[in-house]
Amino acid sequence: MQILPKETTYVSICSFTRTMNHKTHYLCNINQGKCHADKIKTMIEIRKTLPTELEVLMDIFEQAKRIMRKDGNMHQWTGNYPSRELVMADIEQGSSYVCTDDTGEIIGTFAFIRGNDPTYAHIHEDTLPYGVIHRLASTEHSKGVANACLQWCYEQIPNLRADTHRDNRILQYILKKHGFQYCGIIFLANGDERLAFQKTER
Repeated sequence: MQILPKETTYVSICSFTRTMNHKTHYLCNINQGKCHADKIKTMIEIRKTLPTELEVLMDIFEQAKRIMRKDGNMHQWTGNYPSRELVMADIEQGSSYVCTDDTGEIIGTFAFIRGNDPTYAHIHEDTLPYGVIHRLASTEHSKGVANACLQWCYEQIPNLRADTHRDNRILQYILKKHGFQYCGIIFLANGDERLAFQKTER
């Protein structure tokens, strides 16, 4: 698959792609092995977050917490995590991204960090460049945000790492569905335990 240098990509998980104006469109409706432009499902656009969108992201994180609690995940993202300061730092460092639907509404967000993450040092000896996904969240009624995020990130760097709470069964399922392998336990800077996963093209 061609990896395009543009930051804006339209994503909807499926098997066929079409490139238009340097943007990758994923066509999800397949009829006898052919893709039809008139049957494209809702597209998800991924772009960098603007500083003015901080409040939108904070609301999405609150919705994500409600999703977790409804699924029995009572211990992840407690208190004020992720804090406004942390999210703004992601934005200022250029590692915060938003997912928008075809109306332009923001329906999800994630941080994508290229480079070394010290929390993975003791279970990985891989020296290849890699990317790490953090703070993946979506609105309560959106669909496909996690799938879009994972595919987009893999196109940027085909060596991905992600971690999640032991009780986050939803994300564990999604990661495994997309070919991520469980690697072991890592510990965050505050000592909290997380389950680590990796996907690589090798």
